[in-house]
Amino acid sequence: MLYLRVVWELVRYDVLLACRGLRGVRPRRAALPLAPDDCRALEAAICEAVSVVVPLYWKPIRCLQRSIVTARLMRGAGIPAEIVVGYRANPFFSHAWVEVSGRVVNDSPGYRKKLQVLERM
Repeated sequence: MLYLRVVWELVRYDVLLACRGLRGVRPRRAALPLAPDDCRALEAAICEAVSVVVPLYWKPIRCLQRSIVTARLMRGAGIPAEIVVGYRANPFFSHAWVEVSGRVVNDSPGYRKKLQVLERM
Protein backbone atom coordinates (compact mmCIF):
# COMPACT_ATOMS: atom_id res chain seq x y z
CA MET A 1 0.00 0.00 0.00
CA LEU A 2 2.89 2.35 0.78
CA TYR A 3 4.25 1.85 -2.74
CA LEU A 4 0.94 2.96 -4.23
CA ARG A 5 0.98 6.06 -2.05
CA VAL A 6 4.46 6.89 -3.37
CA VAL A 7 3.24 6.55 -6.97
CA TRP A 8 0.22 8.73 -6.14
CA GLU A 9 2.44 11.44 -4.63
CA LEU A 10 4.76 11.39 -7.66
CA VAL A 11 1.81 11.82 -10.04
CA ARG A 12 0.32 14.49 -7.77
CA TYR A 13 3.63 16.36 -7.81
CA ASP A 14 3.77 16.30 -11.62
CA VAL A 15 0.19 17.57 -11.97
CA LEU A 16 0.58 20.33 -9.37
CA LEU A 17 3.91 21.45 -10.84
CA ALA A 18 2.39 21.63 -14.33
CA CYS A 19 -0.70 23.53 -13.14
CA ARG A 20 0.60 25.77 -10.36
CA GLY A 21 4.38 25.74 -10.57
CA LEU A 22 6.54 25.46 -7.46
CA ARG A 23 3.90 27.13 -5.30
CA GLY A 24 1.65 24.17 -5.94
CA VAL A 25 4.14 21.60 -4.68
CA ARG A 26 5.42 23.40 -1.58
CA PRO A 27 4.40 21.62 1.62
CA ARG A 28 1.71 23.48 3.52
CA ARG A 29 1.31 21.80 6.88
CA ALA A 30 3.59 20.62 9.61
CA ALA A 31 3.27 17.14 11.07
CA LEU A 32 2.19 16.36 14.57
CA PRO A 33 5.25 14.70 16.08
CA LEU A 34 5.23 11.02 16.97
CA ALA A 35 7.19 9.41 19.75
CA PRO A 36 10.86 9.03 18.64
CA ASP A 37 10.74 5.22 18.86
CA ASP A 38 7.81 5.09 16.45
CA CYS A 39 9.49 7.38 13.92
CA ARG A 40 12.64 5.46 13.02
CA ALA A 41 10.98 2.34 11.61
CA LEU A 42 8.38 4.37 9.73
CA GLU A 43 11.02 6.75 8.34
CA ALA A 44 13.00 3.78 7.05
CA ALA A 45 9.92 2.19 5.48
CA ILE A 46 8.95 5.40 3.69
CA CYS A 47 12.49 6.05 2.43
CA GLU A 48 12.74 2.46 1.21
CA ALA A 49 9.38 2.67 -0.58
CA VAL A 50 10.41 5.89 -2.33
CA SER A 51 13.77 4.41 -3.37
CA VAL A 52 12.02 1.31 -4.81
CA VAL A 53 9.33 3.19 -6.73
CA VAL A 54 11.41 6.10 -8.13
CA PRO A 55 13.43 4.00 -10.64
CA LEU A 56 10.17 2.49 -11.94
CA TYR A 57 8.49 5.85 -12.54
CA TRP A 58 8.00 6.70 -16.22
CA LYS A 59 10.08 9.86 -16.16
CA PRO A 60 13.30 10.90 -14.41
CA ILE A 61 12.90 11.99 -10.80
CA ARG A 62 15.14 14.72 -9.43
CA CYS A 63 16.17 15.24 -5.82
CA LEU A 64 13.57 17.98 -5.14
CA GLN A 65 10.67 15.85 -6.33
CA ARG A 66 11.95 12.84 -4.39
CA SER A 67 12.38 14.96 -1.25
CA ILE A 68 8.95 16.59 -1.50
CA VAL A 69 7.27 13.21 -1.96
CA THR A 70 9.22 11.71 0.95
CA ALA A 71 8.42 14.66 3.24
CA ARG A 72 4.72 14.61 2.33
CA LEU A 73 4.47 10.91 3.14
CA MET A 74 6.33 11.39 6.40
CA ARG A 75 4.23 14.36 7.44
CA GLY A 76 1.09 12.44 6.58
CA ALA A 77 2.30 9.71 8.93
CA GLY A 78 2.99 12.22 11.72
CA ILE A 79 6.76 12.52 11.31
CA PRO A 80 8.02 16.14 11.46
CA ALA A 81 9.98 16.06 8.18
CA GLU A 82 11.62 19.16 6.71
CA ILE A 83 12.80 19.62 3.12
CA VAL A 84 16.19 21.32 2.88
CA VAL A 85 17.57 22.84 -0.32
CA GLY A 86 21.30 23.50 -0.33
CA TYR A 87 23.74 24.90 -2.87
CA ARG A 88 27.40 25.50 -3.64
CA ALA A 89 28.18 28.70 -5.52
CA ASN A 90 31.32 27.83 -7.47
CA PRO A 91 30.98 25.63 -9.46
CA PHE A 92 27.25 25.84 -9.02
CA PHE A 93 25.57 22.77 -7.58
CA SER A 94 22.29 22.36 -5.74
CA HIS A 95 20.58 19.48 -3.99
CA ALA A 96 17.50 18.78 -1.86
CA TRP A 97 17.10 16.31 0.99
CA VAL A 98 14.80 15.55 3.93
CA GLU A 99 15.68 16.05 7.57
CA VAL A 100 13.89 14.83 10.69
CA SER A 101 15.05 16.41 13.95
CA GLY A 102 18.24 17.61 12.23
CA ARG A 103 19.10 14.16 10.76
CA VAL A 104 19.27 13.58 7.02
CA VAL A 105 16.93 10.64 6.39
CA ASN A 106 16.69 10.15 2.62
CA ASP A 107 20.18 10.95 1.39
CA SER A 108 23.84 11.21 2.30
CA PRO A 109 24.57 13.39 5.35
CA GLY A 110 27.62 14.68 3.46
CA TYR A 111 25.48 17.15 1.52
CA ARG A 112 24.63 18.88 4.77
CA LYS A 113 28.32 19.57 5.41
CA LYS A 114 29.29 20.55 1.86
CA LEU A 115 26.37 22.78 0.88
CA GLN A 116 24.98 26.03 2.24
CA VAL A 117 21.31 25.92 3.11
CA LEU A 118 19.23 27.98 0.71
CA GLU A 119 15.78 27.15 2.09
CA ARG A 120 13.98 24.95 4.58
CA MET A 121 10.39 23.97 3.88
